Amino acid sequence: MKFKVPKSKLFEALSVVQNVVGTKVTIPVLSNVLIEADEGSLTFTTTDLDITMRCSCEAEVKEQGKVTLPVKKLTGIVRELDDGIVSIDLDDDNVANMRCGSYKSKINGMSARDFPVAPTTEGAISYNIDQGKFRDMLRKTHYAAASDDSRAVLTGVLLSFENGKLICVATDGRRLALYETEVDFPVENNRDIVLPPRAVSELQRSLGDEGPLRISLKDKQLIFEYSDMFLCCKLLAGPYPNYKQVVFNNCSNVITINREETVNSPEIGEAVDTVAIKYTGEPLTVIFNPQFMMDPLKFLTSDDVQIELNNASSPGLIKSDIPFLYVIMPLRVNAV
Repeated sequence: MKFKVPKSKLFEALSVVQNVVGTKVTIPVLSNVLIEADEGSLTFTTTDLDITMRCSCEAEVKEQGKVTLPVKKLTGIVRELDDGIVSIDLDDDNVANMRCGSYKSKINGMSARDFPVAPTTEGAISYNIDQGKFRDMLRKTHYAAASDDSRAVLTGVLLSFENGKLICVATDGRRLALYETEVDFPVENNRDIVLPPRAVSELQRSLGDEGPLRISLKDKQLIFEYSDMFLCCKLLAGPYPNYKQVVFNNCSNVITINREETVNSPEIGEAVDTVAIKYTGEPLTVIFNPQFMMDPLKFLTSDDVQIELNNASSPGLIKSDIPFLYVIMPLRVNAV
């Protein structure tokens, strides 16, 4: 295997896939990135057996082949190189001879035969959506997921494909964020899928502002294909709570408030802040977790949001000018 590639392209590709590899690896080859040199391109793949990440870049390939190299070490070396062309020649012992300008090094690799085979989308159920739209849906909901593993299914984001809509839902039992959009698919492809938190993070990091995204479901795995990227993850097991039981739209008290003024309120110590609002309803005092109130406001973009309430002990709603809904439980303060 012999190829040449600009340092910037090599570093960008390695940066995309290296996050999948953890610090504690029991199978040595899982510390490596699989590099495949084909005509005019390089493909980089990493996996921890739960998540597989792959991306490609253009390159001058003089001799096709494949090898696995330690991804953290390789990324660290490439990061420090001067801008220029990186050349890598592989010998018969899976040792990569790397050159860039005056820099030379040898990196011990492992055979590509030892690397796990990535799944394919053959026979899968597929859905199509815009990259930017899906990334926005994840950003506007993911923060409401649980942060502990006591109920592992709540740490993920529910993707509910139902009757021509994709509904993203996240909840930790005390609040719930929901965002829906129209997606064209046949009714027989109605499915509820729970995306694990690491996949949610990787997708938010790597999805683009626009462009096609294909989501495929096969054998309890979800595969995302977009741009020159491929991400596969195992789904979280277990039943997801019925979010429809806590979604409602019949509040009698409606507050319209400027989002920026609210999101910039003090967060530490004890403070009182008065904000001008538009309000229809009876006088009402409700206590909410301030961080829970702040979270959705950070990701919404409209100038104004609506806070809807029934009484001091019932859940409240936050709405925007998009098909978004946030349900938050009030805090109960015992009288002394």
